[in-house]
Amino acid sequence: MKIGIGNDHSAVEMKNQIRKHLESKGYEVVNYGTDSTESSNYPVYGEAVANAVVSGEVDLGVLICGTGVGISLAANKVNGIRACVCSEPYSARLSREHNNSNIIAFGARVIGIEMAKMIVDEWLSAEYQGGRHQARVDMITEIENRQKNK
Repeated sequence: MKIGIGNDHSAVEMKNQIRKHLESKGYEVVNYGTDSTESSNYPVYGEAVANAVVSGEVDLGVLICGTGVGISLAANKVNGIRACVCSEPYSARLSREHNNSNIIAFGARVIGIEMAKMIVDEWLSAEYQGGRHQARVDMITEIENRQKNK
């Protein structure tokens, strides 16, 4: 599985540690983020990972900024993306099982590296359950489609 990872200046170190963690588990990781601690704009990296997910260049995405909020908002502007900000593993798991999330986001200024690893591991080990959840995911897609036509 190929994972796209993106980050702004506040999350360079966490990105590097998450990348190593994922690679140690056999994932291929593609870096779309900055490697500089100079101030940068998180929407650039959120959009880059989102576009890579939608195009199939990568299977899933991981985004990290100060809080995870801004970078996930940018990613969610790309049609077909369901990016969820999670600060603990339970929500990360359910975001995959119930919402079929294709990007996970978290904040380097909010959680520590060990929690970030647990979130990513839980998210990646979860599988979309479909069933009763599919109707809701379809509703989200319908909203997206209506917005495209405005």
